[in-house]
Amino acid sequence: MSLLSIEGLTVALPKGGDRPDALRDVTLELGPNEILCVVGESGSGKSMTAGAVMGLLPEGVRATAGRVMFEGRDLLALSEPELRRLRGRRIGMVFQEPMTALNPLRSIGSQIGEMFRVHTRLSAAERDARVLALLDQVRIPDPAAAARAFPHELSGGQRQRAMIAMALALDPVLLICDEPTTALDVTTQAQILQLIRDLQRRTGTAVLFITHDFGVVADIADRVAVMRQGEVVEQGPAAQVLNRPAHPYTRALVAAVPPLAPPATRPLSAEAVLRVENLSKTYRKAGFLGRNARVTHAVRDVSLNLPRGGTLGIVGESGSGKSTLARCLVRLLDPDAGRVSIDGQDRLALSKPDLRRDARRIQMVFQDPYASLNPRRRVGELVAQGPMVHGTPRAEAMAQARELFGLVGLDAASLDRFPHEFSGGQRQRIGLARALAMKPEVLVADEPVSALDVSVQAQVLRLLAELRERLGLSMVFITHDLRVAAQLCDRIAVMRNGSVVEEGAAAEIFANPRHDYTRALFAAVPGRGWVPPVAYGTETA
Repeated sequence: MSLLSIEGLTVALPKGGDRPDALRDVTLELGPNEILCVVGESGSGKSMTAGAVMGLLPEGVRATAGRVMFEGRDLLALSEPELRRLRGRRIGMVFQEPMTALNPLRSIGSQIGEMFRVHTRLSAAERDARVLALLDQVRIPDPAAAARAFPHELSGGQRQRAMIAMALALDPVLLICDEPTTALDVTTQAQILQLIRDLQRRTGTAVLFITHDFGVVADIADRVAVMRQGEVVEQGPAAQVLNRPAHPYTRALVAAVPPLAPPATRPLSAEAVLRVENLSKTYRKAGFLGRNARVTHAVRDVSLNLPRGGTLGIVGESGSGKSTLARCLVRLLDPDAGRVSIDGQDRLALSKPDLRRDARRIQMVFQDPYASLNPRRRVGELVAQGPMVHGTPRAEAMAQARELFGLVGLDAASLDRFPHEFSGGQRQRIGLARALAMKPEVLVADEPVSALDVSVQAQVLRLLAELRERLGLSMVFITHDLRVAAQLCDRIAVMRNGSVVEEGAAAEIFANPRHDYTRALFAAVPGRGWVPPVAYGTETA
């Protein structure tokens, strides 16, 4: 018997949308003690399905047909007070981004405790005890300190655990998880997935798990539903959908999953274009009246070489020092000690005017292209801006921008559009075009594909590999995704707590990781035992 039954659900978008309906004739069933994974690209309707179940559709978006049956009641026919009584008590939800779902002005404990205050008659002392028990249940260290903390004082993994604690506070029979592990490190992701599995098995909770990560699907799903442009194109047992996908779209998604193994080793130059020697960076945050100052050694005595024409992958968890190292390489941060040289020239010894003139040699692609692109300027101007600052006439710089758009697979006719008018993958290509406009010798890419759909991710990785060959680029590629690192990187450096704990050829590290921490990273990769049945990067749809 189904706990949740979505029957012929159609949800209309406001006029002017990219399609008439966000969801079209969606039918899904979820039984008790079952995990149903809903997969698909951004815009496929996954989150809209969750919103329809929770009664949290965006303003102007409404269900026009179908039913959402839960415990014998049609959720679409319930009033807002009736839905409020169900939310939290019978249906819990874990949102994708806890920093936007949690109130930044209230402590974690007070936000979890509100579930008991609204839905139960527990005393304040009983509520506090239940909050601590929940935080302990989701394995947050020092629950009492976490309860007093505000969201920004917890790590990403701890915030996500707090969200799970809140969702599970009243023992709901249905838990909806909307991309809860998308931007988390592999070790934190593995812990969250194990937590959800353990809780589901212990309590019998049904889980509707929304994701675009097929490794996650391979780890936890009982059944899988694949969505495309608002429709369910395939559904069935997890083993069947993962290993014998029937629909061309499902096969294309599976084909885009990079294997956890590097391709054949490329011959590399013995010459190093970039040398990093004994680099260190420490952050110091003063405490109240100068007491309890916090010292963070973000980068500790790091030494690395980047072969000319090669790609050096920097992998590790959040807080390992990867992004700080990247910012030191391009001089967005000044390190405390060490040397960074390109072709023998120490960039740390350059004055600011000399550094500005030397900026052409090393450029950076940021993790979030939307945050790094000025929303008030047209993308053509953003790409042409760097060369113009360095003396290139505007007409010539704009002509180069048109060429670069073609090079990164964008339509030159879109140069006059603004960043918000592009998809996430397209914005990442714009950021890449802007960096390439300076004709750099070294490209530093900081998590450039971490938030992209698997198919878009595959496109960007192929593009980077093609540009590396065509332009002779040398790259420093920062990522926490070992599948991604395997496909692009010639050498791998593993960072932990600011230090490089292991470094070597990608093929050697993937075949025989030596350090315990490296082995732990490999062990935490979701779906590591699943091998996609079609070749990486093939196009089947």
